[in-house]
Amino acid sequence: MSKPIILRLGSLTFAQPQWAEVEKIADVITVDSSMTRDQFLEELKDPQSKFSKINVITRTAGSVAQTGLFDKEIADALPSSVIAICHTGAGYDQIQVQHFKERHIQVANVPDIVSNATADAHVFLLLGSLRNFAYGHHNMLAGEWKEATSAANTPFGNDPEGKVVGILGMGRIGRAISDRLRPFGFEKIIYHNRHRLPEAQENGCEYVGSIDDFYKQADVISVNIPLNANTTHLINKDSFEKMKDGVIIVNTARGPIIDEKALINALKSGKVRAAGLDVFEDEPHVPKELLDMPQVLSTPHMGTHCVETRWKMEKLVLDNAISALKTGKVKTLVPEMQGEEWVNDVTAVL
Repeated sequence: MSKPIILRLGSLTFAQPQWAEVEKIADVITVDSSMTRDQFLEELKDPQSKFSKINVITRTAGSVAQTGLFDKEIADALPSSVIAICHTGAGYDQIQVQHFKERHIQVANVPDIVSNATADAHVFLLLGSLRNFAYGHHNMLAGEWKEATSAANTPFGNDPEGKVVGILGMGRIGRAISDRLRPFGFEKIIYHNRHRLPEAQENGCEYVGSIDDFYKQADVISVNIPLNANTTHLINKDSFEKMKDGVIIVNTARGPIIDEKALINALKSGKVRAAGLDVFEDEPHVPKELLDMPQVLSTPHMGTHCVETRWKMEKLVLDNAISALKTGKVKTLVPEMQGEEWVNDVTAVL
C-alpha cells in the first residue's frame, strides 16, 4: 500500500527531527525555492505528478514566494485527494478560506502558541514608543549625545501613569497584552471588538462599543485584529483625525490594517507622536521615509521570532497534518470552518 502524501511548502527551522518521524508514515514532498506559481499550478494539474495525489499541504508565510496567495485559482486546481491545509501562523490572510470551504478542504492555523511571544514583542514596542526610546537611539547614533545629561536631545517621553491604552481586537493576543500591561500602572485599559466579550474574558478591561469613542479615549492604540477585506486600511486618514493629538500607535498584527501613507502623514504632523511597528503594508518593502523617522520604533516582523515559539508552531503544524491523515480532522480548524457539517464527513487517509 502506498503512503499518503504531504506537500510541505516552506522551510523548517527547528522541527526537522519530528518531521523525520513523519516520513516513516507519509511521503513528504517539497518544492524548490525557484518554483513559480505557474509551475506550481502546472504540477497540481498534471495527473502524472505526485502533486496530483497529495492529501495534506503544510505551508509557511514565506512559501508565498513560490505559490502566491492560496486563492480561488489554487483551490480549484487542488486534487480531490487534498483534505487539509495546515498553516504555520496564527494569521492566515494568505489563504482565502471561503474557496477552500467550498472544496471541503480544512484550513488549520496555530492560534494559541503565538500569543505570548507576540504580546511580549508588542509590550516592548508600546513602552519603547511611549518613552521615545527609538528617538534616543536614533540621536545617539547620529552623534547627538554630547552632554552627560542631555539624553542626546531626545524629547521627553511619558510614564504609563494617567494614560489610557485602547486594545483594538481583544482576542488571545489582545488579552495577553492586557495581562502584561496591567502592572505598569496605566489609568485604564479599554477595548473595541465587533461584539462585547463575556465578562470572564475581559481581563478587567472596559468595553467601548463605538470605534469613534474608542479612538477619542485612547492615548495608546494597540492593534491586534486579523487582516481581511473588512479590516484592510481600517485605520486611515479619517481614523487618525478622530484620535487624540499625540496618540501612540502600536501594530504587531498585519501591516495593511493601517494605511501606511496616512500614518506617515500623521507622524509628520504630530497627530501620531510615536509608532511601534513590527508589521508593514508591503513587507519586506518599507518606505525609507517611515524608517528614517526617529519617532518610529520598528522591527522586521519579529513577533514570533524566537526558538521556543517557532518550534512549537512547526510542531503543531505537523500534529495537524498527522491528525488529518489519521482521523480526517485537523486539531486547530480556523473559526470560519468550525461548525461546518461537512468537516465531520472527512475520512482518514491512514
